Order: sequence, then structure tokens, then C-alpha cells
Amino acid sequence: MASNASAPLDIPPYKVQPLISSVLEIYGPDTSEFPFSIEVKCVQALGPEIYVGCSNGDLLRFALQPNVPGQPDSYTLLSRQALPTGKPIDEIVLTPSISTALILSDRQIFFYIIPSLEPVLGIKPIRNVIAFAVDQQHVVRPAPSVDSPAPILPVDFCIVKRNAIVLYSLQEQLSYRKEVPLQGGAFLVRRTGQCLCIADRERYSLVLLNTVTATPILPISQVPPEPGTRPHRPMIAVVAEEEFLILSWTGAGTMGVFINVNGDPVRGTLQWPSHPLSICFDYPYVTALLPDQTIQVHNIESQELTQVVPAPPLPSPEETSLSALLGAERRALAISVNGFFVPSQQQPEKLRLKKVNLLSRNAKPGGREVIPTLPIENGEDILRDEADAGALVETRASSTTPYDV
Repeated sequence: MASNASAPLDIPPYKVQPLISSVLEIYGPDTSEFPFSIEVKCVQALGPEIYVGCSNGDLLRFALQPNVPGQPDSYTLLSRQALPTGKPIDEIVLTPSISTALILSDRQIFFYIIPSLEPVLGIKPIRNVIAFAVDQQHVVRPAPSVDSPAPILPVDFCIVKRNAIVLYSLQEQLSYRKEVPLQGGAFLVRRTGQCLCIADRERYSLVLLNTVTATPILPISQVPPEPGTRPHRPMIAVVAEEEFLILSWTGAGTMGVFINVNGDPVRGTLQWPSHPLSICFDYPYVTALLPDQTIQVHNIESQELTQVVPAPPLPSPEETSLSALLGAERRALAISVNGFFVPSQQQPEKLRLKKVNLLSRNAKPGGREVIPTLPIENGEDILRDEADAGALVETRASSTTPYDV
């Protein structure tokens, strides 16, 4: 989805635009005899790169590449890295400030260099991982700049194991910090600074790392589950340096509650008619994918519903391929906190050739001579040395705006 951050209020904040037409076509034909047995499990993006985690343990890297003249740039597969587990990739976290990707697969965390996807030498995988969270304040750090170099700071993250939370710091090397006991374990965790918001099978809790205290906050579901139904999934999003959003099923719908690091409610609440399949936060909007395949967008400042993206159209009756059926289904939302590039559909239409008069080498102050531009002969552009003649240059539309998924 692409964001119109500066759009007027009467323009919806988001629009849906396809980025990659077929991710899995590299694995062979999609027919009734040989249907795709590989699925996309997770995705992340940064600048002109999109990273896709697959169910067979493959990590795919797509990059924005120039297209034929008159067509917008498109994302093309550049490399593929097979994790040694051969198991599904459950989560990808990009840390551009240290050019590293943390990959969760088969209860292990692997470390790869981005964008090359080469393994980080000297760092072994961390095992027995149930969940992990990188400090959100460190995730949003930008990549180092050549023009304004700054010291590279370590990135802090935590690992949830069966009965403990283990703290690490990552820079050129992986450093163990400490271990915090955790009774009951957790299956989901998000971190900002020295505060964790975790979820076990029943409720949300806050864990303060500096005081090693855990405070229960809110149940994941406020009513007993109906027989034969799956329990509702916990969902947590970091919305500020000291603020989380957590979701709780009420029986008639789902409520989104904003809490600070002390566990106190802040702002108002958000409401959904059903429990979302996925949520993500891009200030000031919370975007939720619902079971009916619609996407609802709320503004956290007003708590109002600002946009509803309709469900995608179903494939035509003549289309029976598995890829078409799976492609029509929305499964999750992903947020790229540092932004990525969206090809412009209108940019090629706005490219025009424009004649620009250039000064001759003999031009003098107060009496400048301008050499006229050369004519176009036989339908071809004739270009000479810029100092001796006019030149033909392209005028381009403004660059595409990076967007966070």
C-alpha cells in the first residue's frame, strides 16, 4: 500500500498498488498436476529492496530495476538465500543502521548482511527461540550516510525462551547482556526502550527490564471462546517511544487499547467489528486487515475510521490456477518503518524532452552569446558538447515517495 502523507483530508490516506506480480514463479509452473507447495510467509522492505520469506526456508531478494522505455520500474528477483533449516521463515526484521537482517526460522535466529544476504561471519544462530523483539527505537535508525557519517550504535534485542527473556546487543559482534526470569512464558513480544509488552495464551503484560517487574494488563479475549473455535490471536504494535497498542476481543467485536509503559490507558480506544488478522502502525494511522478481506484505517489522534479498502475482486470463473486463487487472498499486512520505493504509474507519461540553451565557451559577462539548439534530423536527437551547443534533456516528474508498508 502506498501512503499519501501530505494529502488533503478528502483524499484517502492509502491506495493499493501491486509491487510483484508473482513471487513464486521461480519455483516452476503452476498447474493442477504441479501446484505450488511453497507459500510466502513474511515480507519486509527497505528502500529499493523487498525481502520475502518462504515456507521452504528460502529468503528472496527483489530490487527495483529500470524497465523498458515508457514503462515504470519494476521489482525483479536478484538473489535467493536458502536457510540451513529448510523450514518456514516466520519473521524478518531489518536493522539498516548496522546493515543486518534478523531472520526467525525453526525457533532459531539467523543473521544476514543486507542487501547482499550473505551470512554474518562469526555469529552463530541463536537457538530455542519462541519469540523475539528488536528495540523499535533502534529499528527506525536510518542507514549510515556517506555525506554525514555518524558513529554506528549497537542494536538491542531480546529473545523469549521457555522461562526467561535473554537480552542481546548486536553490532559487529553479538554480545550477551543478561537473562530475566519469566514465569509462564510468552508467544509474542514487542519492545521500546527498556519496556516490553508480551502476550501469553491468555493476557498481555508489561515487563520493565531495568526493574525486572512484570505487570498483567488486559486479557486477549474478555469472553470464553466458543466451542470448536480457535482462540483469538494477540496483537501488539509500538506506536510511540513509551506507548503500545494492544487488541482485546470483547465478544461483540475487538477493542484497541493504547497503554503507556506504566500500564495506564492513554488516548481513546479503537473498535473493529471482528478480530483483525493483522495490524500495522504508520503514524497517524493504524491499519487492520479483517477476516472479510477489507482493510480498515483508523486515525489514532481522533480514533475515527478514515478509510475502508474493499476486498480484492475474486478471480474470473475461467481462471482456475492455484496462484490466481491464492493471489486474491490477503493474508497479512507488513510495515516498513524506514520506507521503500513504489514505482510510479504516471511518471513515464510525464517525461518530456525539453530544449535548453547553453552558453558558449567564449561568452563574456554583460554580453553573453547563446548558441541555439540543434534541430532534430531524421527523427533522431543530435547532441553535441554541452559547452558548444544546445542539449536535449529530460524533465522528470518528482521522485516517487518512499512508503512504509
